[in-house]
Order: sequence, then C-alpha cells, then structure tokens
Amino acid sequence: MAVDLERSDGVATVTLNRPGALNAFDTPQLRALLDTFRALRADRAVRCVILTGTGKAFAAGADIKEMADKQMPEALAFARLGHQVTAAIEGLPQPVIAAVNGYAFGGGCELALACDIRLAADTAQFAQPEVTLGVPPGWGGTQRLPRLVGHGLAAEIIFTARRVTADEALRIGLVNGIYPPDRLLSEATDLARRIAANSPRALAAAKRAMALALAGDPASGLAAEATLFAESFGTPDQEEGMRAFLEKRPAAFSGE
Repeated sequence: MAVDLERSDGVATVTLNRPGALNAFDTPQLRALLDTFRALRADRAVRCVILTGTGKAFAAGADIKEMADKQMPEALAFARLGHQVTAAIEGLPQPVIAAVNGYAFGGGCELALACDIRLAADTAQFAQPEVTLGVPPGWGGTQRLPRLVGHGLAAEIIFTARRVTADEALRIGLVNGIYPPDRLLSEATDLARRIAANSPRALAAAKRAMALALAGDPASGLAAEATLFAESFGTPDQEEGMRAFLEKRPAAFSGE
C-alpha cells in the first residue's frame, strides 16, 4: 500500500510507503492520504496522529513523471488535490506530528509544514526546489514556511531551492527536535502518547484557536479563544480534569 495506517493506544501512525519512488506523491497516493485523514477525523479513539515515511525519504515531493506533461487545467487539479491533503491535516481535531525520517522536498516539505509539530532525524533534509523545475511551490509552501521561519529566510530557501539540514531546521524553528534515525519514531510516539493523555475536546479547541492566530486577525482570534475556553466548562472532560487535579490523581478523559 502507498499509505499504511496503524493505531495503538490512542495514537495513529500514517506511513508514506512508496520507498522505490522516495515516497514521491502521485495522484493515487494523494487520494489515499486524503481518505486516511478523513477517516481519522471521525475516529474518536484516535487522540494524536504521527505522519512519517519509509526508507530514506519522508517524501521527495510530487512525482515529476506524473507532473511533467500536465497542462494548466490538470496542474490546477493536482495543486488543489495537494491543498485538500494539507487542509485535511490542518483540519484534523487531533494534533499531528510529522516524524521526518529523511528527505522532505517540495510537497513532502509542504505536508510537514501543515502538521502541528515537526520532529526530524538528524540526517533529514528539507527543501522547496520547485523553482528549479520552472514552477513555484504549489501546496502551501509560500504561505506556511514564512509563518514558521520568517519572510526573509523563507524567501531565501524558496528562491535558492537550497537544502536545509536538520541542524539548521532546528535552529530556525522549522522543527521542534532532532534525533538519531533509530530513535525518531519512538520519540514521536512518546510525544504523541503524552499529548493523547490529555482531553481530546480541549486539544481540538486549542488547535482551532491556534489556527486563528495564523489568520492575521488577533482580535478575532482572542475572542474565539475566550469562547472556546468558556465552552469547555460543564463538559465531562473539564469536570474530570479539574476533579482529578484536586484529588491528586491522573485524569481519565472521555473526549466529551
């Protein structure tokens, strides 16, 4: 399968599995990814999601063999499919961790950018090489990368198409942490389990409120945050969380 899915202890691991093509995205794989994320959205047993790849690549971008002969209408449809996948990642109520195990180029980098948290192997590399192919980034790189690393640095990375090492990615805030390749997935899983131990309802509300911070309207974001905070009160998760705190015991959240 081009996309594998495993579930364990409230954590779903989505694995890109086209190692012979460095996990480059073709249309069937993109559609499989979209279907996978849509299914996870409705899965109340899943409280955190990890996205990773097999082999030496996280994802080496869109499949150039498929793209090369496209004309504008087909290219637009392909771009929109990529945007549907990244929007599905951002729109999940569950937090999403990218465990970047290797090359994250082009669309692969853009998928990682759509995740909430990025961890990387210390051998990983990131790039937006589209301008070397005569096109700009097409799946959100021009929008999400500047938000993470700042306009000037994002412009340099996109305009030069240079590769960013894992060490630099950590320094500029592109990733949250770097680990030896053989520890990456276990570190991502440990983080996911710590996240999954918290209230699913509160996590989803926090993720929605944080998304508004990127919309460029702080007043609306702050107002929505207050509303989401207040709406949590009187829910089973809020009552259990605060009761458990007062009783000095771990909370058992239901997601309600």
